This record gives sequence, structure tokens and C-alpha cells, in this order.
Amino acid sequence: MGTARAPQRFLPDGSPLHNRLLAALSPEVYSSLLPDLRMIDVGVGEPLLEDGDEVQHVYFPNSGVYSVTNEMRDGTLVEVATVGFEGMLGINVFLGDTIATGRTFMQVPNGPLPSMTVARFEKLTAEPGPFRTAVSGYVQASLLQAMQGTACNALHGMKQRACRWLLQTHDRVGADEFQMKHEFLAIMLGTTRPHVTKVLGVLQRAGAISTRYGKINIRDRRKLERTSCECYAVISAHFKRLGL
Repeated sequence: MGTARAPQRFLPDGSPLHNRLLAALSPEVYSSLLPDLRMIDVGVGEPLLEDGDEVQHVYFPNSGVYSVTNEMRDGTLVEVATVGFEGMLGINVFLGDTIATGRTFMQVPNGPLPSMTVARFEKLTAEPGPFRTAVSGYVQASLLQAMQGTACNALHGMKQRACRWLLQTHDRVGADEFQMKHEFLAIMLGTTRPHVTKVLGVLQRAGAISTRYGKINIRDRRKLERTSCECYAVISAHFKRLGL
């Protein structure tokens, strides 16, 4: 006999739950959290958290890609973290800091965003329990991802890093085609838009992707995997080991 599949869970708007942090909870615990979740619509590039502001809500992406960036003194934005359906936005609240560091915004759209007030989140994670355990696991995974990302940015070329980002986005969106502005990818790679266009052109000529009208289509995932550095597999393994 085959193993019975867990019943599908849903968000307040009736859409299927894909966020892995929330999905890691038991049906009973998730049901107890459901009344505290609200669905919001977010536009591409619209800030969710601004540097120095008091954090009012935390977010649990159900799909799409969100960037956490730092702004340098000359106004240059550099991506320091990317978050999708594996985790949450506003993790600093869990660590006791309710002031946002950097700017967080949607980079790749794919549906409404579940949110929870900081007051409720702090109350739910104040005592030991399954929700606090799940969030703690994500904090650990995020730290490991940041460590690997630092090494990747220091040691690997732009094309390799671009492939890693495209693979991660492909996973998070769950579709071969997704919207992507070149200026956002430039922020992620710490480079300029012309350099991004050049790298994407190389990948397109190799048959790995195609680009058109601000969208990227993954044509041959295996080619991206072969071109990417080992960091994609390492980061994926960290999240899988921690149940995310």
C-alpha cells in the first residue's frame, strides 16, 4: 500500500498553502495560526520593510521572490538575502529586533502575500512550541545560506551566480517563465544592468534560457545546473536537512 498523502491546506483567501515554514506545522497547529494570517497584494519593487522603520508585520511568502537589500552611502543597492516560499520576511523580529535593516521588496511576483502582525508573531513565538521550533529552523537555514552566499560572491563568477539565482527562482515560482527586471537582477549580482544583459545573452545563446518582454523562460534546467557553482546544491541541501 502507498503512503497516504497529507491533506492540502489552504490560506485565508482559499489558495493552496505552499510556504514551507507554515507547511512544516501539524494540521492542528496550522489551523490555530490561520485566523492570524492576512493576505495582501504587493507590487513589484514595492517596499515591504524600509531601513530604520519599526516593523509592523512579518510575512510568509507563498510563492514569488523577495529581496532584502542594503543601501550604501552612494545610494547603490546590494542584495544581501533572497526569500521565497521556504521562509519568512522580518526574521529580525524573532531575534528581538523590531527595527528593519535594509529594504525588502518583491522581485518576482506570483500571487498574494500572507502576513501576520508583529504583536501576534511575538506572542506565538514567546514560548517553546512547534511554531517557535519551525521559525528557529528557518533562522538556522538562513544563516547557513548567508554564509554560503558570502563565499559564493567572493569566489564565483557572475555567470555561475546568475545561474544559481535563476535555479532558486525557478524552484520558488514553480513555473518555467517568470517576470524579471534586469535592474533587479543587477542588484542581486552586485553589478550593472548592461553586464546582466550580457550574461543573460550568453545563457540564451547556450539554450539554457530565453528572455523576452521583461520575462525569463527556463528552457534547459540541466544546462543551468551544470553552469552554476556548487552553492545552489549546498544551499538546497541545508534547507532540505532542516525540513524546509
